[in-house]
Parts: sequence; C-alpha cells; structure tokens
Amino acid sequence: MITTRLLPLSIAAALLLSAAPSALAQTPAKEGTVAARTNAGVANWTTYNADLKGSRYSALDQINAGNFKDLEIAWRFKTDILGSRPEYKLESTPLAVDGVIYTTGGTRRAVVALNGATGELLWTYALHEGKRSAESPRALSGRGLSYWTDGTKRRILYVTIGYRLVSLDADTGRPDPDFGTNGVVDLKTDFDQDLGDLDTGEVGVHSAPAVSGNSIIIGAAFREGFTPKTSNNTKGYVRAFDVRTGKRIWTFHTVPKPGEVGYDTWLNKSADVNGNTGVWTQVSVDEELGLAYLAVESPTSDFFGGKRPGNNLFGNSLVAVDLKTGERRWHYQLIHHEIWDLDNSSAPLLMDVTVDGKPRKVVGLPSKQGFFYVFDRASGVPVWPIKEVKVAKGNVPGEWYSPTQPMPSKPPVYARNGVEDKDLIDFTPDLKAKAVALTGKYVLGPVYTPPIVSTPEKFGVINNWAQGGTNWPGGSFDPESGIAYVYACGACISATGLLPPPAGLSDIPLVVGVAGQPVVMIKGPGEGAGADSPAAAPPSGGSGPPRLSVDGLPLVKPPYGTISAIDVNNGTIKWQIAHGETPDFVRNHPAIKALGGIPRTGQATYQIGTLLTKSLVIAGENQFTTTPDHPRGAMLRAYDKQNGTEIGAVFMPSTQSGSPMTYMVGGRQYIIVPTSGGNASGEFIAYALPTKR
Repeated sequence: MITTRLLPLSIAAALLLSAAPSALAQTPAKEGTVAARTNAGVANWTTYNADLKGSRYSALDQINAGNFKDLEIAWRFKTDILGSRPEYKLESTPLAVDGVIYTTGGTRRAVVALNGATGELLWTYALHEGKRSAESPRALSGRGLSYWTDGTKRRILYVTIGYRLVSLDADTGRPDPDFGTNGVVDLKTDFDQDLGDLDTGEVGVHSAPAVSGNSIIIGAAFREGFTPKTSNNTKGYVRAFDVRTGKRIWTFHTVPKPGEVGYDTWLNKSADVNGNTGVWTQVSVDEELGLAYLAVESPTSDFFGGKRPGNNLFGNSLVAVDLKTGERRWHYQLIHHEIWDLDNSSAPLLMDVTVDGKPRKVVGLPSKQGFFYVFDRASGVPVWPIKEVKVAKGNVPGEWYSPTQPMPSKPPVYARNGVEDKDLIDFTPDLKAKAVALTGKYVLGPVYTPPIVSTPEKFGVINNWAQGGTNWPGGSFDPESGIAYVYACGACISATGLLPPPAGLSDIPLVVGVAGQPVVMIKGPGEGAGADSPAAAPPSGGSGPPRLSVDGLPLVKPPYGTISAIDVNNGTIKWQIAHGETPDFVRNHPAIKALGGIPRTGQATYQIGTLLTKSLVIAGENQFTTTPDHPRGAMLRAYDKQNGTEIGAVFMPSTQSGSPMTYMVGGRQYIIVPTSGGNASGEFIAYALPTKR
C-alpha cells in the first residue's frame, strides 16, 4: 500500500492507495509547499553531503564563534507516526530547497516535506511493502533522499526499504507518472542476476541516491552482520538510471564477470559463486571530469574468505567509473582479500588542494583503519606513496592470505590502528596489570592481525575492526583551505574468533563465535539497521570469555573519540581533539576520582558526522552525560576550524544519531540535528539564534 498525505495550510488530506505499487492515486492541492517555498534570504542544502563532492560544507556564518552558545531550539519534528512503531535509529540527513525541508524518517521510511521556518508538516509519502519490507536487510528510515530539477519539474528520489526507487513530485508528494511504473522502479529486477523470490532476495540500501545531470546512481547493501547464510550471496552491482524515465543506463559489476577486468583475482572462478561487494555508502561525483567514485565494500563474508581465494577485485576498492557509461576509468584496491570487516564505509571526498606548490584535484577516503587515502582523482595515482607492507599470515584452515597490504605513507594514521599492549588502559599500574591479565586470553596486534579459530586458550583477536576509525558518517572538507575534518572512534573494539557454524546456519565453513559458547543468531550493531548475524551466545553463570573492560572502565586508553583536521595540501594532521564529554561511568569511577580527574576522553561511537561552516566544525554527542554545566543530556559542540578550540556548546535533549546540516530561510540560519537512541525515538531538532522579541 502507498500512502500520500498533504497538509496544505495545516489541513490534512490523507488518501490510502492500493496494495499494488503500480496502483497509484493522486491528491489535489500543493498550497502548503508553494507557500513555504521562497527565494528570499535562502541558502540551500540540496544533496546528502551538501554537494556531490561530499564536502558537508556551507559558507553560512550567521551562526559563528561569538553566538553559537546562544542557539535555541527553533522547531522539532518527531518521527513516531511515520511507521507502525517509533524508530530509535534515525540516521537521515535532511535536504533544504528554497525554504522546504525534505527527509526520510520512521520505521516505514516515509518521505516528508516540512516548512523550513516552522517545521510544519506539508506532505508525507510512504510505500507499504509487506513481506518485502519485513525481509529487507536494510530497514528503518535510511540515510536520506535526493533532489532533482530541470528548472521546471522538481523531483524527490529515494529508495524504499524493499529496494524500490521512487520519484515524487517535490510540491505534492505524488509519484511521477512518467517515471518507471507509476513512479516506481523495482531495483530487484534488471539487475544482471536472478534474485529468485523478489520478496526475500537479499539486497537493499540505506544511502541516498546520487543524482547528477539526468542520472541517478544506486548502490547495494546486504544483511548486517558478520556472516550471510551463503557465500553465493547477491552481488552488489552499481547501476545508473534515467532521472526522467527510470530506465537503466548502465551497470558496473563490482564482482567481475568472465572476461572483465579483475575476474582473474578471484581464483578458482570464485567470482561466480560469491557475492556482496556492494556500495552501501554515498557515491561522490566530479561532474567536470565526468566520473563517479564508488567506495566498494568487502566480499562475502566479513571474517572468512576461504571460499574466495585471491585478492577479490573490486572488493575494498575505490573505483572511478564514467558517469555516462559506467565504464571503469581507474581503481585502487585498499585491502587485498579482506577478512577483517574493514569495508569502505565513507563517502569519497573530492578536494581541490595545492601539493608542492601545484594545484591538484584529489579524492580522499577516510577509513575504519584510520588511514586517509589520497589519490589524483583523474588518474587514480596516489598523491603520496602507498606502500605494500608485509603482514602476518594466519593459520585458519582453508583460508587464503595476501602477503602484503597497502599502507599510506601520508597523512599519518589519525585513529587507533589495531590494539596492542601500548593501547591498554594505564590510568594506574593496577588497572594496566589487570588489562594485561585479561588480554592474556586473546591475541593483540596491529590492524591486519589475522583472525584465529577460537579456543579455550585464545578466545579471539581483540581489535578495532568492524566499527573503529571512521564509519558511515564519513568526513567533511573545507573547499577554501583544503582541510578535511574526520571523526573517528578510538574505543570501538571487539573480540573476534571463528568457529564452525551449526547445521543450517550458513554454508560458510567458519563464522564468528567463541569457544565454549553456542553460535546463535543475534542482532548485529554494524552500519545498517539491525539484522541477524551469527555470534557466540552471551556468557552465563560465569563461563565464557571476560568482558572487554577493567573494573568497569574501557579496556583501551583514551581518547575514545576524536575529530582530526587533516591538511590535504601537505599530508599532515593539523590538530586533533577529543570529541564529547567524558562518560559519567568514567568520570565518576573511584579510580578516576582518586587521580583528581582526567582530561576529556571523548565518546565512543561509530555514527558521528561533522558539519562545516565558514568558521566552525560542528558535531553532537552520542551519549548522555551529567556535569555541573548541564543536566543529563547531550551537547551539540562547535570548534574553531583553525585550531580545534571549542567555542561553544548547546544542550540537546537527545543524542546525535545522524549527520547535521545547515540552511537559511528568511535570512535566518538553522542547523538540523537528527537525534535518537536509548529511550529517545527519532526526532529532527532545528536550532537557530533567538529572534528579536
């Protein structure tokens, strides 16, 4: 069933439509959207990352260092009604177009149009997909949507939970009758592969489509977690569609077919019987060069690759394809034969910088490893040497290992790059001794330490693989200075071991598990919405591995979360600060109080995105804290771009769970922060400076 609601002048007109996606009706009136649209005192935010280059930058400076602390809540929009139940993982970043806000929200992944000055609901659209939605590997509201106009027509484009591409009239929320079948394109078809049952065929996507000219580029994502049911999973091909008609323009095979470049890197013809290798993060586009940049994730499965020997192109590669044809122009594989869940999670950053006195057009890619890879974006040649470094070979039965991995010489690593003895908590000698004793049952090592089979003697490898460094919010960059700003998690660590799966769980020979504990299906916390993934059952009765903490404190030393300013002109880290208040359980711990306190630690999370303005770096907190300065809650913080000095903070009633954006309407600048988590369901909170009363 498809639902479209229009609320012109606060009068709701709702119309329930047929259960068949092709059976669409229309609702008259668009007075609310037209009334909200304006060209006066407007600054827009028209793509997920502000622009197709991924900058997350706005030149607005009405909100600045002198008044940031004075921000107040201008309006709030709760998403509870946008689905059958409230959503507690709101990750969408809204768009702002001429005074109208467009965004996805809620468990139905509804699209809404709001008045940018007041937050008033103008129209809603939702597609009811039944079993197809329930079976989707990527549920909830997703990351956002896209906007297109030819100067006359205005369209909102987004991908549903069930992997359908929808084109809506931006004024009314009605599906475009000229697009696909009554406004809808089924992305599970015309896919160069047979998914079988379209309801259960495993593929979806969270990210917003990339719209350039008349092309819409769509990636693919799969079930969140460490091991799918089969190695022969859906392949994550990337496609482009015509924005007016919905017809497919091209397909890029992220798992090569016979005769294509890269097929021979899948030994024993394993490209034929393996999948994933999708692009689940945002696609960036250089319209002048005519290139789209695809940050491709890892193949099936995350921690065991024995069924896919070889380097496995284009897994874990940055690929530049022709915007018009989808043909590969260049690629660089960042990890050979990935077995660490270090998939590319960030949107490529397209930056114009000056290197050695010469203007350079470069593309930078933050990573979970804490490496910031930088390439010439026309040729793919590294701006600074990336060396093939010898790495340890493991002994997991049936696994294939690459002897080397690419490691950038510049910029320096900006986040924790593995977990070793030097990374363990050391506030006091006693805490360090306990940390060393605890980790005696595990393997420690640098970033590419190979996984192990779990045994009672060694449960697994402690590392910051799956959620460390920079995850899906990616980075941002200042086009005026050529400096990138990147949040990274320094305490997002886990222990990973491998065990044979029980019968019927997966055809992967080894899956994530812990010796002495049954392997069961649990909810995985990775980059998606929460889907089943195999892991060991939690210990009970005192048996099983110890938790990765020491007397209730994190196993690793601070900072737990950082923002780094990376100067891409010279490959240096200009500054780095701990982002986020020290968590209550750390600050109030007896051992910490006995020390008289510690410097701010920052907060551990994988979902903080940064917003850049003319003078500020802005990011919110992802944990509730209580200090003498503010009641229990989270803070939205602003830092001086030049030196990282915090210049102000304002209270948020909930925690940041999506990346913030900014816009102006009626001459007033606003900052919207998506919030949710814990007991707080999804809400968009818009901040602005007080108006004169």
